[in-house]
Amino acid sequence: MKRREAREKAVQSLFQLEGTELTIEEAMAYVLEEQETDAFFESVVRGTVENQEAIDASLTEKLEKWSLGRLGKIDRTILRLAVYELLYTPETPQSVVMNEAIELSKTFGDDKTSKFVNGVLSKYQA
Repeated sequence: MKRREAREKAVQSLFQLEGTELTIEEAMAYVLEEQETDAFFESVVRGTVENQEAIDASLTEKLEKWSLGRLGKIDRTILRLAVYELLYTPETPQSVVMNEAIELSKTFGDDKTSKFVNGVLSKYQA
């Protein structure tokens, strides 16, 4: 599985997990639909869930005039995944994380989503 596909499936898994009783394993299995799992996919899903409190705290600092609760569910999910990668996977270049998050926003959201995600994530650039 290519990393772009892994990220798409990770967003879908994380989206399902929010506000449901599903386990991480159930959400990942549902999204994979008989497809073999991938180490990168599993690591970003698990890492995002396990570090969600710290990720949300970091996002809250970067959001101007917004609260995490006001964000659309897909925006919040994409931002959490991207911030996980920015903070916890230093081997992935920031520019790649940003580009992938914007592409995910275009796939799952709309033009406003991609601009918003870009604006928030640009505050993480070193």
